[in-house]
Amino acid sequence: MIPSSVRQILLAISTVLILAGAVNSTAAQTPAPAPAPATGIVAEQRPAIDAVKKQIADYAQQMEKADTDAALADLRLNLEASAKKLLDIGVSFRPRVTEINSRLDQLGPPPAQGQPPEAQIVTDERAKLTTEKAEINAVLGETEDQLIAANRMIERTVDARRELFTNTLSQRVNINYSLGSEVADAYGQEIRTMNQVVTSWWRFVVSFKWQSMLAAAFFAAIAALVLLIGGQRTLGHLYLRDATIESPSYLSRLAVAFWSTLMRSLTVVVFLVTTYLFLNYFNVLRPDIAALIYMLFCVIGIVYFVHALAQAVICPGAPNWRLVRIAPRPGRILMVLITATATITGLDYIADTVNQIAGSPLSLTVAKSLFATVLMGLLIIAMASLRPLEDEETGNIKPWPRAMRLFLYAIGLVPIVAALLGYIGLARFVSQQIVINGAVVVTMYLGFLTARAVSDENALTGTKLGRAVQTRFGLDETALDQLGLVLSIVINIFVVALGIPIILLLWGFQWSEMSAWFVAIATGFQIGSVNISLVSIAIGVLLFALFYGFTRWFQGWLDNRVMARGRLDSGVRNSIRTAVGYLGLGIAGVIGISAAGINLSSLALVAGGLSLGIGFGMQAIVSNFVSGLILLAERPFKVGDWIETGGVGGIVKKISVRATEVETFQRQSLIIPNSSFINGSVGNWTHRNKLGRVDIPIGVSHKVDPRRVHAILMEIARGHPLVLKNPEPFVAFSAISESVMQFEMRVHLADLSNSGTVQNEIRFTLIDRFAEEGIEIPYPQRDVNLHLEDAESIVEMLTDRVRDKLAGETKKIKH
Repeated sequence: MIPSSVRQILLAISTVLILAGAVNSTAAQTPAPAPAPATGIVAEQRPAIDAVKKQIADYAQQMEKADTDAALADLRLNLEASAKKLLDIGVSFRPRVTEINSRLDQLGPPPAQGQPPEAQIVTDERAKLTTEKAEINAVLGETEDQLIAANRMIERTVDARRELFTNTLSQRVNINYSLGSEVADAYGQEIRTMNQVVTSWWRFVVSFKWQSMLAAAFFAAIAALVLLIGGQRTLGHLYLRDATIESPSYLSRLAVAFWSTLMRSLTVVVFLVTTYLFLNYFNVLRPDIAALIYMLFCVIGIVYFVHALAQAVICPGAPNWRLVRIAPRPGRILMVLITATATITGLDYIADTVNQIAGSPLSLTVAKSLFATVLMGLLIIAMASLRPLEDEETGNIKPWPRAMRLFLYAIGLVPIVAALLGYIGLARFVSQQIVINGAVVVTMYLGFLTARAVSDENALTGTKLGRAVQTRFGLDETALDQLGLVLSIVINIFVVALGIPIILLLWGFQWSEMSAWFVAIATGFQIGSVNISLVSIAIGVLLFALFYGFTRWFQGWLDNRVMARGRLDSGVRNSIRTAVGYLGLGIAGVIGISAAGINLSSLALVAGGLSLGIGFGMQAIVSNFVSGLILLAERPFKVGDWIETGGVGGIVKKISVRATEVETFQRQSLIIPNSSFINGSVGNWTHRNKLGRVDIPIGVSHKVDPRRVHAILMEIARGHPLVLKNPEPFVAFSAISESVMQFEMRVHLADLSNSGTVQNEIRFTLIDRFAEEGIEIPYPQRDVNLHLEDAESIVEMLTDRVRDKLAGETKKIKH
């Protein structure tokens, strides 16, 4: 028998063992806890990384299906945007990685074996930082892989677009000239298909959308009429030809040609674009009809533009307004040929659209392109064969210059030869670029010629616009010439901004690409280590102009409103105005440079170079500059003071930081360097005020009582209205010479600038008063003593001289 106490102990032990086993079994069955989720910046950037990865995967699928240049261009832009996002994500990790590395450097490596253990909190922090750094490195590696994939896809899109363009131009089609009946049957089938397409759409419009159709046409016509009438009223003087002018200037002819082409073409384009937009807005167009009408409207706009341009340049109906001396009859033929080439090119575009809608066979497509390109080449050769030019002196008709005639023959033969050899894509591309690019280039050239003509001296004076501006704003010829220069710059910018994008579009670039280029150029592009942003530069220039204009306004307000009411001296006002101007200019410069994105610290090297130059070659300039600042601060003289320095006297007109302008009493302006005033002596007659003394010397005969003269002089001095009573006038008996007694009248004036007038009036009064009093103002007297013993020799000498002179005169008379 086991005692009860022992039995209780064994029972307790068994119970503990059973519970421990249960706990162990439960622990063994419970899965291990999942790793802690990412925290911090990795968790913040993870959604963005996953979104970009999904975008790149979608773009990879789209690339397999993209078969047009436009689709590839859009795909490239999207890939570049995704790559930029990945770069931004990678850059966002940089501050945290820097902090982790800095903290790990502070913690140092873990203690080696045998060294004292470190605190547990340090070990835990090191482990935590190391783990976070490993997570960031893993994410950065993932981001870098995606970035490499995106860049490879971008390169593939570039290669695909290049290959697509090359294939289009170099692909050769075997032309079978024996398939005439097959082409005719295909053409008939295409006509029937298009007839069904157009007829079904038209029935739908007549049945359900005729009101929307009329509304679209009405609104488009209103928009075109508003532009046409408004343009004629506001800008009509620029492009409407005046029949009363027999010999218009070249500038007037250029302006009329350019603006007439632009405004009339713009009116047609506005009508067509507005019609298409309203038709699309009212759901009148089906997708197939929308493509056909879109191309039809484009062709109409291009043909009208080419026709208007040819009419503006050749002008057969008004020979005095033509830009090129082309005879009227050949000019009309040339206009017909030019318009025909544009029409054939447009019909080729429409035929291509019809082929896509009707699903025309390849033979018909090739036949259409062959016919269009050959006909285009023949029209250009016909232009080269014309004799359109008119001799200025004799009026005889003559052909194109040899170089131009050969060029026209060459560009006419290229599409014909290429089409006949089977290179239809190359032939179409050449023929289309000849017409459309040629029209754009000629228009741009007219714009550049107009800008150059506007910038010529007195160019605007002979135009209606120039006379109207001159009358309206009261400008002189110099200001009108400066306005012409500004207008010339504006015209050049307008022509480039309008023409270059059109040419790029015609050469196959997509609008989305050009928009991205413009944004990149405007927001910033890298040249070496310098980032240049046109928008920042423009903002900097604008802010500089605004702050500089505010400074000029504040100068005028401070001078005319504040200091003028305080009755400050003009010199003080000028010094304050100048100081405020330089301070405002400096602040405006700093603000403009900072807004333009230029780091002021990067100018340290330039400042160092300038300091070296100052030490050698700019000492005089810096000396004058510092001297100017001293003059403005100490104000030893001011504007309006009468000064004398270096034997020159005059009135101070302007004090600048480099030199001071002094106007002499002969109205001569002297520009004196400021260092001359600092290093030399300067006499200032009006330093603190204009009070000064005038000394007037007088000489009288010895026969006159000096006391009487003194009394008369004192009376005259006291009687003059401009002579101050305090200090009182004073008359000094200054000297007794051989012939006269010298007196000096000393009078004080409140304004020394009146000294010349006062002296004249006092002297006139003296002459009149001395004449009344019988006081003589003698001439200088000399006593001449003659010795009689020398009289005979003197007489003989004079006699000989008279005799010799008479003999010489006698000889002259005989001869």
